[in-house]
Amino acid sequence: MLIEILLFLFLGIIFGTFTGLIPGIHINLVGITLISLASSLLVFIHPIYFVVFITAMAITHTFVDFIPSIFLGCPDTDTELSILPGHDLLKKGQGYEAICLTTFGSLAAIFVLILIAWPSIFLLNKFYNLLKILIPGLLILVSFFLISSEKKMKKAFIAFMLTGFLGIILLTLDLGVKEPLLPLLTGLFGGSMLIISIRDKIKIPEQKITRSKPKLFKPLLGAIIASPLCSFLPGLGSGQAAIIGDSVSKSLGNRIESATRSGISKTDEKSDKRDFLVLLGATNTLVMGFSFIALYAIARTRTGATVAVKELLGNLTPHILILILFVILISGLISFFLTLKLAKFFSQKIGNLNYTLLSELTLLVLVIIVFLVSGFLGVFVLAASTATGIYCISLGVRRTNMMGCLLLPVIILYLI
Repeated sequence: MLIEILLFLFLGIIFGTFTGLIPGIHINLVGITLISLASSLLVFIHPIYFVVFITAMAITHTFVDFIPSIFLGCPDTDTELSILPGHDLLKKGQGYEAICLTTFGSLAAIFVLILIAWPSIFLLNKFYNLLKILIPGLLILVSFFLISSEKKMKKAFIAFMLTGFLGIILLTLDLGVKEPLLPLLTGLFGGSMLIISIRDKIKIPEQKITRSKPKLFKPLLGAIIASPLCSFLPGLGSGQAAIIGDSVSKSLGNRIESATRSGISKTDEKSDKRDFLVLLGATNTLVMGFSFIALYAIARTRTGATVAVKELLGNLTPHILILILFVILISGLISFFLTLKLAKFFSQKIGNLNYTLLSELTLLVLVIIVFLVSGFLGVFVLAASTATGIYCISLGVRRTNMMGCLLLPVIILYLI
């Protein structure tokens, strides 16, 4: 049995690498596909091996998916915030360092997850019923926090509401679009950025294979505080959790540092960008890890991976959770080194490529994927969401405000 577990673990890492590298292939879409295939394959394969495969694939995806986000400007909903600081470093020849920062954050998150898994289960069991009642209010509070943290609050509000109405139309009305989240989120966060890159004819300089030692304390503090919110708040993703965690970690971290050192430490913008990339990597992986803990503790599914696991096994037992944590640890360690190798390869090659042509080809791949999954209506939604995304980016506010496309429909669903 151990040999089979290791085999499916390594297969999961391989598939997670491909899903992370291919723009538009979100882990949720893969999870749904696996559910549809599982019924026929379960005759030959024990469901526990599928669970190992899905877990390894999901964790590997959280490491690797920053590569297309930073190098191509084509993220999924878990990495959209890495575009700004990541692209800034890429244009300075430091794309490899940007990936290193997110990768170190993800690796640190693996060890944090193992340490706090059982205390988190206790807290979720104890307080979830109370939190469930407060979900609409908490979502409204989170939305207000995200908008109010912007310097351009009015424009952030416009971006939030505009994408929110787009989400309401698409997700609450029966328009006949298959997998509507794919064209919606691909257009807002992928297509819009690619078209802007094509328009501006961005040229990428030669990349340096260097990295600085990341600071982990404040980024991990923020990730630990904010990531559990995603385990019980629907519509809240890694991007929003990262914004909350960044604000909290800066406040608490500076207070702790000032209490333990003489004087108050001063951070510059360069340090903030690097800390934020570490925070994003940690949050992305912690959110995925917490989704398995939430499935065990409160039987709630928050990711496509946990939906697939629940379909296969139902509620988790302690032994299955321990196996999942073991798979998370091993796949995380392997993914760390694998991602650094891939980042080095892309850094050495991207300067020799026509970046505009690469962006055009990536956009074409996204259109094909949306057409194959969601049909002609999906392509129309992709065009509409891409245009909306371009307008929201032109407002000069954080892209996380565009997650109003999920938050606003969920808030309305709970209130009516």
